[in-house]
Order: sequence, then structure tokens, then C-alpha cells
Amino acid sequence: MRAWVVNQPGPVDTGPLLRVEREVPEPGAGQVRLRVAVCGVCRTDLHLAEGDLTPKHSRVIPGHEVVGYVDRLGPGCSRLQVGDRIGVPWLAHTCGICRFCRSERENLCTAPLFTGWDLDGGYAEYAVVNESYAYRLPERFTDEDAAPLLCAGIIGYRALRRSNLPTGGRLGIYGFGASAHLTAQLAIAEGARVHVMTRSEAARNLALELGVSSVGDAEAQPPELLDAAILFAPVGTLVLPAMAALDRGGTLAIAGIYLSDIPALNYQAHLFEERALQSVTANTRRDGEEFLELAGQIGIRVSTTPYPLDQADRALSDLAHDRVNGAAVLVNSSV
Repeated sequence: MRAWVVNQPGPVDTGPLLRVEREVPEPGAGQVRLRVAVCGVCRTDLHLAEGDLTPKHSRVIPGHEVVGYVDRLGPGCSRLQVGDRIGVPWLAHTCGICRFCRSERENLCTAPLFTGWDLDGGYAEYAVVNESYAYRLPERFTDEDAAPLLCAGIIGYRALRRSNLPTGGRLGIYGFGASAHLTAQLAIAEGARVHVMTRSEAARNLALELGVSSVGDAEAQPPELLDAAILFAPVGTLVLPAMAALDRGGTLAIAGIYLSDIPALNYQAHLFEERALQSVTANTRRDGEEFLELAGQIGIRVSTTPYPLDQADRALSDLAHDRVNGAAVLVNSSV
């Protein structure tokens, strides 16, 4: 099968991805194999390719926003059937026995596995997944539109909940890519006023199309104090203006798995009056189920830019250089 692997992590313009031929994988016990229809291109894939995240094994296949159709069942599978359309997310396995798993906090599992990092992902024609970690997808979404929901959407949903945004509150969003454009729509549907700060003019235009209350440059102050904010851009220097924009008791949630260094915080300017800074670590399967149900109910609009599977390296480069508006998606035309 055709696949892309992280060959030599480094700057995206040095070509860290390599196109290879691999044997079609066989599903193990409790696993299903799917023929990949599309795979979203996530900023985490970029961090992996560039070495900000160290690959867990040599020549791993990236990609964790995978939509495809089950074509083979492994021993013991009963939840899914051949022909089912499923989504494969970032969270691939948890131990089920640590204190975090036993307290419904499996996103903090002490021995997790992740798709496209520990396990081969969706930059390929086939992939395998533990059937209990795969999602059924709302029928209203096409394959291409469903892919970004599986990480960009789910992690944005968890970040929104971690931001403690009150009903009808004021939300600031810093960075406006794949995850942010989905999260903004959910917040607006729930009654929030949303203010977007991002350096991209195209992203600001998209934000206005989606109904946000205001847009501004990445470090601009919003027109009103915020009850909550989410930082999607992996830029640590943006923590300071985001914290300064919070009203008393406000929370900033950092949504990414990677963030550049944060400059020194000033207690009085950034943290006093019970302002809080929260990180977001992966997600639980319940997060995914809740978000996909909500996305289907409100009809979230997904903005995508499709690329052929054979151009995964170009898609990743375009993402790195802010040439993608919305979410980049790899399409396997043979499905």
C-alpha cells in the first residue's frame, strides 16, 4: 500500500516525510482494518515531522483524523461490521487500570497509545484501530468534512469545556485554524460572544463569516474583557496578552500538545483576581462522543482544503506556512 512515514524529523522544507510502499496491515485481536478514505492534516503531525514531538518508533506513519470503511475484522470484534464508516482519532489505547482511567480521566492515562505517534496512522491507504476507540460518524458529514472533527473538533471541544466559559459568556480565541473554526461555531451556538485574535487575514475573514463578534491581530486586545479564552496557536508569547484580556475569575485554556516557551508572567497583571491558566491533555472517548453528537445537531460548517494522498508533504508544508484556510485533508482517490 502507499504510505507516508516520518523519515528524518526536521524543518518541513527539508522533506521529513518520505513516501513508501508498505504491506497492508492485518488487524489483531479486538482490532478492525479500514480502507482509508480521507485523513486530516493536524498541526500535531507537523510537530512530529519537525521533531518538536519525538517519534515513538522509526518511520511511523502519521495521521490521526482518519475516516474510512471497515474491510476486515480481527478476532473477537463484535461492535463493528465490514462496511461500517468509522473515524480513527488521536487516542488509540488506554490501560484501563491506572487511577486516572478508573476515575473517568482516561486522557491522563499513565500508559496511553496515540494514533500516528505510537501506532501507524492514516497517511496511508489502510489503517488498523482498536474497535473500542473508533467512532461512528454523523451521517450529515461527508468523509472530507468528518475528518477534522476527529481531533481538531474533539480537542477544541475539550478546550472549550476546560476554559470554564459561562453560559452567554465572552470567549477569546487566539489562532484560527482547523480546531478554532469548529470550536467558535460551537461556542456561538451555545450563546457566547466570540472574539478572534489571529495574524492571518484569511482566517479573520473566515471567522467573520462564521459569526464571531470581532476579529483582530494575534496580540490585539479584544473590545471587551473575556470570561474565558483558548490559545490554539502554539506560540507561548501569546499567553501574556491572552491572560491580560481576561476579566476577574477568567480562565485561559491552552489547547495544543506543543507550545513554545512562555515569557515570565506578572502575578498582578496576569494571574491575580483568580485568573487561571489551564492545559489540555488529549481527550476522553466520552469527549469525542459528546462533541460528535453536538456537531451533528448544530450542523457545524467544516472548512477544508483537499490534497491528494500523494501530496501529503505539500499539505504539511502549506500548513506550516499558513497557506491553509480551515483544515487540510488528504484524499485517497482510490476509495
